[in-house]
Amino acid sequence: MSISTDRLNAYRIMWTLVMYDLPTETKKERKTAAKFRKELLNDGFSMFQFSMYVRHSSSSENAEVHCKRVKKNLPEHGKIGILQITDKQFGQIEIFFGRKPVELPNVPQQLELF
Repeated sequence: MSISTDRLNAYRIMWTLVMYDLPTETKKERKTAAKFRKELLNDGFSMFQFSMYVRHSSSSENAEVHCKRVKKNLPEHGKIGILQITDKQFGQIEIFFGRKPVELPNVPQQLELF
């Protein structure tokens, strides 16, 4: 496999999913939850569902960097799950709005220009 093909390999490209359930009873807890969410957004994560954020990475090494950043910013209370899956696995997801399936948007392949 050539280097350029390896860079776009669906088994090498990774997705990091962060799922969380944080307490929001007090003003301080709401502020902490908002800060955690903002840090995810600043690190390039996108909201997939409420309290579930995803980030695309070009390699498992790059995904690990973002995983470490999330761990560094973990709040004191609440439940946080971090899952890393390949692009191939993420591509097999089925999304529904109610009972109606929704087609996944076409994600353009990233190309490197010299």
